[in-house]
Amino acid sequence: QVQLVESGGGLVQAGGSLRLSCAAPGRAFSTYTIGWFRQGPGKEREFVAAIRASGGSTHYVDSVKGRFTISRDNAKNTVYLQMTSLKPEDTAVYYCAADRRIILSSVRMHQQYDYWGKGTQVTVSS
Repeated sequence: QVQLVESGGGLVQAGGSLRLSCAAPGRAFSTYTIGWFRQGPGKEREFVAAIRASGGSTHYVDSVKGRFTISRDNAKNTVYLQMTSLKPEDTAVYYCAADRRIILSSVRMHQQYDYWGKGTQVTVSS
């Protein structure tokens, strides 16, 4: 069992920045692919970004490319999502997810991840 803990959410004005963290206390998750997903009010869960364990390749949904950056610090068992130029439509609960066996073609599919955090709220005001 992998426990994931998200932090860093909050209220920010449009154009502002936040950095989300996803930590796995006591667990070395360098071999896990980590994904960030979000779910806005009345919306389905949406893929945001992912970083692979093998090679560390990164993947983004088109709407956040150039604004969000996913990175990982395996020494700290933490994955970050740096969010800049935030927009009101980025408002959502952000979740991180982990899986060790997920294949490249499935990194955008939330159903393929075994472990999830409880989420952190991001609210962007206009």
